Amino acid sequence: MFSVPSMNAIRSDGDQHIPGFGPARAESQWYAVYTRPHFEKRVAARLAEKQVEHYLPAFHELHQWRDRQKSVEVPVFPSYLFVRLEDSPAERLRVLVTSGVVRILGPEIKAEPIPDSQIEAIRRMLTGSGGRCYRQPWLQAGTLVRVRRGPLKDLQGFLVRVKNQVRLIISIDLLAQSVAAEVDVRDVEPVAAAHDGATWDPHSVPLN
Repeated sequence: MFSVPSMNAIRSDGDQHIPGFGPARAESQWYAVYTRPHFEKRVAARLAEKQVEHYLPAFHELHQWRDRQKSVEVPVFPSYLFVRLEDSPAERLRVLVTSGVVRILGPEIKAEPIPDSQIEAIRRMLTGSGGRCYRQPWLQAGTLVRVRRGPLKDLQGFLVRVKNQVRLIISIDLLAQSVAAEVDVRDVEPVAAAHDGATWDPHSVPLN
């Protein structure tokens, strides 16, 4: 769990630099922010006011009320959103003091970055699938495939069958959560086959 650092610690760290040069600046990376339940959108709005780069992946679900159905935008990963910042006490504090934020994921003295490739894959899946995505149990193993054509071309992920559907799975390992989109099995190929020209049997895709 990552807690709010003291202001004294921030001043101490910020004052350490080589004379004649500005303080060393860490490269900005993506980090996962855990929020209070149902506070994802409010936290995103407050981060926008602070001009903190952030990303809240969302898609639409059909919710059933007693007398009607309604399409509702919901977070892909409940109680999580992502921020891009330098891992410094001052930058972390800007996020941690935001109303609704519980913590930044990582050990106590350092936040744990998320690879750019995983964030970009989520963006592409949500955009390329038109938001027709599903929450999926975390998947770490399976048939690793690459999409050969269509709006998700070149996106890589694991392939599973869910009833009569074939889904491409993208995971955020730090969250141990996944998101899926339906694909046509004819539009994908195993990553190994893409390199060595081998053929594969689409019926071998495992059931989930």
